[in-house]
Amino acid sequence: MRSLGYRTQNDLAQAIGVSRSAVSLWLEGKVGVPRPVAMLLRMLVSAQRRAF
Repeated sequence: MRSLGYRTQNDLAQAIGVSRSAVSLWLEGKVGVPRPVAMLLRMLVSAQRRAF
């Protein structure tokens, strides 16, 4: 989350179109990250690395 520049769970949630509570559950390990969301996050991290 922070490696992408999002300071809060709410910031990340808004950026990817999910609820803040969903992000919280993922980060706490209470539920798994859905595959499409995981793929999106991997793509964002990869794009961020290429930008530098």
